[in-house]
Amino acid sequence: MPQKTPRKPGAAKPRAKSKPEPTDIAVDLDPSQRPGVPMETAPQPLAGARVPIASQHADVPVYKHAGRKQMPPVFGTAQPPRGLSGLLRRAAYAKPDHHPGHWVLLLLADRVDVWEHRVKRSLPWAAPSAVVLAAGLMWRARRA
Repeated sequence: MPQKTPRKPGAAKPRAKSKPEPTDIAVDLDPSQRPGVPMETAPQPLAGARVPIASQHADVPVYKHAGRKQMPPVFGTAQPPRGLSGLLRRAAYAKPDHHPGHWVLLLLADRVDVWEHRVKRSLPWAAPSAVVLAAGLMWRARRA
């Protein structure tokens, strides 16, 4: 059993924890004091901004989550979806975010994209090598 340390006379007594008042909960606060209010309102440009933010225009297909009404002002278009990985991404964005299949399809699309890149990168040397190998096998078959 732990021993209690003697308290000095005149020392403050430990205070009991008080329950928070119902008005202390963030949901019940005045909207200007709530932490989530900036996310609940439309974004406004800062006071020193020179021009209003113009929405970006995309020449390539850009997929957005089903829950979004519009795209953010800036988004990536450097790697447009193409090939089998692009079809997998299209199928993934057709599902809601909270379904595990959405994320599984996006992970699979990333892996397929890597393999597509590897095959594309190896074509300059793999195709001539395959022709030489086939010619060698045909020569050997005729010789035997």
